[in-house]
Amino acid sequence: MNRRRNLIIPAAGALEIIEEQLPEVPEGGLLLETLVTGLSAGTELAFVKGDHPGLRSSLDADLGLFLPHSAGTAYPIRRLGYMEVARVAESRTAAFSEGDVLACAYGHATVHVADPLNEHLVLLSEDLDPLLGVFVAHLGPICANGLLHAAAEATGGTVRGLADGVDGRQVLVTGAGPIGLLTALFARSLGAREVAVADSDPRRRRTAEELGFLALDLEDDPGRLLKARWRHGPADRGADVVFQCRGRPEALHAALRASRPQGSIIDLAFYTSGADAVRLGEEFHHNGLSLRCAQIGRVPRGLAGHWDRARLSSETIKLLRSHGDMIRKHLITDVVPYDDAPLLIHEVSQRQRHVLTAVFAVAPAYL
Repeated sequence: MNRRRNLIIPAAGALEIIEEQLPEVPEGGLLLETLVTGLSAGTELAFVKGDHPGLRSSLDADLGLFLPHSAGTAYPIRRLGYMEVARVAESRTAAFSEGDVLACAYGHATVHVADPLNEHLVLLSEDLDPLLGVFVAHLGPICANGLLHAAAEATGGTVRGLADGVDGRQVLVTGAGPIGLLTALFARSLGAREVAVADSDPRRRRTAEELGFLALDLEDDPGRLLKARWRHGPADRGADVVFQCRGRPEALHAALRASRPQGSIIDLAFYTSGADAVRLGEEFHHNGLSLRCAQIGRVPRGLAGHWDRARLSSETIKLLRSHGDMIRKHLITDVVPYDDAPLLIHEVSQRQRHVLTAVFAVAPAYL
């Protein structure tokens, strides 16, 4: 096996599956055959539509600054996606055996040569549905990292577990995409007193209701309802913690309005077009709120030694074990053959099709 098929974006608005030459498997490496690969709609559609910030600027990692007029990414985009599950076809390391099933993040390719020393690979047990495995390597850890940031905010950094930020607390999640719904399931499973989920799409609100959450219309000012429902004391109403999971400025503004005074908004969203509609002179200023970015590239300061990506993946697997049937039924809305991936992504980008999580099956057994 010296070739693979790979889904790429040759130019804005275009998608194509091409054939590529594979490198030899080096000593210490693995040859992985993809079973299924999931669509990360937010990040991937930003490249399809051409509005990903990386197409207009580049990050200077040393300065921590985005530099305009110097694109960090250009077409063709040859590595797309981060939700893969694969079987080890050849192993040149004692760390993994042929036949092992791994959760990985290498893009929508049918085969991949992996370096276990430099890639995040998670061994999946035989009793875990490989379709659920698409959440393990990256998307689930995004959500777990949000819970970790909430725990650090609540404890001042002395975190015992992910429950520290939500146990016994009233939680709002803004955005009912896969990240929002997984985050809501995390919060409830870790002891939140009540979890509300707000989204502007009635189909996503219906899914939130089916999962047992209080579903609110994001466009109907959920803060007004929640501040009547969640009272902590005089002049102290609203969500203890808000997880902002929708990359739209109006969602962030709704999160600020729904938080109790001195509450925390844990922001997991990716604002490809900025956030011009956010008003910082009102609730944010007068209620003394805290806005914390929980971007997956970092865990809270001081916790990196205890909370690495492997541990966040392990927490994801715990959630999948306890809520797997529910997640499979409600969050994985589309499973289609790999060859149909370009059409599905195009239809989603044009708002001709609605998905929560779409999975492309390379191995026919998973259709």
